[in-house]
Amino acid sequence: MVGTMHAWQALERGHEVVHIEREAEARGASLRNFGQIWVSGRAGGEELATALRARELWEAVGARVPRLGFRAIGSLTPVRGALELAVAEAAVAREDAAARGYKLLTPEEARAVNPALRGAFDAALWCERDAAVEPRTAQLALREALLATGRYTFLPNREVREVVGEHAVRDDHGDLHSGDAVVLCTGAWLSGLVREVAGPLPVRRVRLQMMQTAPLGEPLTTSVADADSFRYYPAYASEALDALNTHQAQDPTAAAHRMQLLMVQRLDGGLTIGDTHEYEHPFAFDTVEDPYEHLTRVVESLLGRPLPAIRRRWAGVYAQCVDTTRVVHRQRVRDGVWLVTGPGGRGMTCSPAIAETTANELGW
Repeated sequence: MVGTMHAWQALERGHEVVHIEREAEARGASLRNFGQIWVSGRAGGEELATALRARELWEAVGARVPRLGFRAIGSLTPVRGALELAVAEAAVAREDAAARGYKLLTPEEARAVNPALRGAFDAALWCERDAAVEPRTAQLALREALLATGRYTFLPNREVREVVGEHAVRDDHGDLHSGDAVVLCTGAWLSGLVREVAGPLPVRRVRLQMMQTAPLGEPLTTSVADADSFRYYPAYASEALDALNTHQAQDPTAAAHRMQLLMVQRLDGGLTIGDTHEYEHPFAFDTVEDPYEHLTRVVESLLGRPLPAIRRRWAGVYAQCVDTTRVVHRQRVRDGVWLVTGPGGRGMTCSPAIAETTANELGW
């Protein structure tokens, strides 16, 4: 998605684009995510500003490309007990709470927003600025719109093997592609050419597990998170969070797999549910069942009903800056050649604004 949004920005500014893709189409983190435009948990400052700008850009792109499935649905994070409630109250008290659209709702108010939440909880943190798109089809929809400009060439099943001079690359077919600028958006692929042109990067790879259900049979009108997301996202850092971490142990399975619940409904009615975080290499080659069983229990406690059958399970890997306060790693590796990688779990949310910043810095 980061590469596609750089193509979008270049075309918007009047350029021609050659887009070289290693595979037949996107197969990495750009597909294996929630499709959430997730403003609520972002750190204050640059990260929040990037997410808010990206939210504006996503809405504008979605208006032009309806097949993206852009929905301004917001999110709810139900809380239970005094410790979780205190973290939500601290979030609502932030100076930037209004920019995020934070509001603390009673259970009745939360169910008025999302009637599918029939389980027991004491309150819910509402974030009005959160949104969603369809990750499995977004790339195809965007590519169709890019091709319609007549100034976009998509070259699949080609791997860039060499940077030639200042403004060209050679692919594994032996073909040379030149332009005024080269932008390498390599996702979680950090070896080979990337190591050759950029050397060791302050970027790590992160693996996650997720799942998708059969249709729920009713609308889930918002994205949904659980209070474990407080432990994960920087926006919730506070004395109240310190107290939660000290006095309320995380479920052992959730702690072992560094888990939170995030859930969003797809246009076909199914639920995308996750996720885990694995940082130690080498990553496992298989998926494990304990996280899925934990997520099922959490979701059923919030919905107050059995979860539909699980239809898909998968793992994915994304690239994240080691300094997690950095939104992205953007590096000029040669004159006219830039590497953009490492947005972490912000990739789907922030890619339009990341690309816009690159375009501005390069003077497109």
